[in-house]
Amino acid sequence: MSEESRPEPELVDHPDVPEYPEYAERVLDVAERIPPGRVMTYGDVAEWLEEGGPRQVGRVMALYGGAVPWWRVVRSDGVLLPGHELRALEAYRAEGTPLREAGRASERSMPRLDMRRARWDGGAVAAADVTDTTDAAAVTDAAPEAHT
Repeated sequence: MSEESRPEPELVDHPDVPEYPEYAERVLDVAERIPPGRVMTYGDVAEWLEEGGPRQVGRVMALYGGAVPWWRVVRSDGVLLPGHELRALEAYRAEGTPLREAGRASERSMPRLDMRRARWDGGAVAAADVTDTTDAAAVTDAAPEAHT
C-alpha cells in the first residue's frame, strides 16, 4: 500500500476499542466502580443511572458485560448467573464476596450471594473515582440506597 492510499490514522477502526451505545457505556462504567467483594443488582444500577430498568441493564450486561467485572452486577435474589455459576463463584471467592453456602439438603445447589452483606449502595468509592468535573459530594448524595 502506498503512502498516498493509506487511511488517516484517526479513521482506522481499532478492534481493541469497541464503541458501545451511550447507555451501555454508562452501565459498564457503574459496573467498573463496584468495589471487589461487593455487588449491585440490575435494578440498583438502573436506579443509580436514573434511567432504564433491570431488564435494560441485564441486556447491556449480556451483550457487553465481558469488558467489565460482570459478576458484580447480579440478580436481587442472590442466585448466581445461570450458565456462568462456576466462573462467578471463583471470582466471588477470590474477592471475598459474602456468600450463603448451600445447605446439606441441596448438595447440588450453588451458594447464593449474601445480599444483605454484599450489596453496595454506590457510596464513597464511586465519589472518589469521579474523574470529570462533577462535584463528588453530589455524586455521593445521588447514590441509591441499598435495598434489603
